[in-house]
Amino acid sequence: MSGRFLAAVISVLSLATLPAAGQAPASARQVKAIPPAKTWTPPHTPYGDPDLQGLWTNATVTPFERPGQFAGKDVLTEEEAAEFEKTTNQTRDADRRDARGTDADVALAYNQVWYDRGTKVIPTRRTSLVVDPPDGRVPPLTPDAQRRVDARAAARRASPAGGPEDRSLAERCILWPTAGPPMVPSGYNNNYQILQTQDYVAILVEMIHDVRIIPLDRRPHPSQTIRQWLGDSRGHWDGNTLVVETTNFTNKTNFRGSDENLRLTERFTRVDADTINYEFTVEDPSSFTKSWTAAIPMVKTQGPIFEYACHEGNYGMTNLLSGARAEEKAAAEGKKR
Repeated sequence: MSGRFLAAVISVLSLATLPAAGQAPASARQVKAIPPAKTWTPPHTPYGDPDLQGLWTNATVTPFERPGQFAGKDVLTEEEAAEFEKTTNQTRDADRRDARGTDADVALAYNQVWYDRGTKVIPTRRTSLVVDPPDGRVPPLTPDAQRRVDARAAARRASPAGGPEDRSLAERCILWPTAGPPMVPSGYNNNYQILQTQDYVAILVEMIHDVRIIPLDRRPHPSQTIRQWLGDSRGHWDGNTLVVETTNFTNKTNFRGSDENLRLTERFTRVDADTINYEFTVEDPSSFTKSWTAAIPMVKTQGPIFEYACHEGNYGMTNLLSGARAEEKAAAEGKKR
């Protein structure tokens, strides 16, 4: 990695990243969701590559997979989209207190101001982010993959909180689906900053504050013995599209049931001043019965990117483990009596 690139990344990120406690309120961001223009020429960097730089968000109320109510329907009408947005936003409103009950209310964790799920369906009004297969659903797992999923679930039931290793990567502040790859919207912090040089593309992810460094020189992936949480990414330009291929995942990432054989291909295409079409294809024959693809528009946001201090404030993990120890102690004392 060149010193020129490191200096550029450190300089820009130090200006763009402001410390803040926890997640940023949704009200702190203003997002423009503008449908792609019919004809548009993307800006280019001084060295001739399409310019993807800026602050982007993929927050949306569009479901990842097509819900049963829209079976057989690819695209919503404007009226259907408006009604779906209204109903979804009302259902997700964490400030509602009607007929919820104390336990369910406490289980919501946050009030509404901390969520940033988005309020609109994607500009194309598709009924799912999954675009292939045509039914908008992730293909079934292979028998071996299903056995792995069942075994992990059984192990978690048997030892739900023996130690932090028994909990999910997200609970442990190691990895979140928003970070990816692939980069999938979640409940909050769906924000990214893209930086470019002639040799690299860097993607700063607000959630868990990872930075993906993607070389563009077509260097080979490292040995398959080297495995990483975010995999190993390699990028190249195909016309106006940045194509990123990622391999060398660990067998613990488990994106929707995948294993270490996952090969992920992402495509970033800027289609107007305020929109990047982000598309990814999942190939993992040992986990899925066939490959599949999702498309998620990323729209410009004012930002800024906030520091996500997950480990420093991960009181949930401390409380979860201490609660488990208290339950074990109470059970042991009950047996004595």
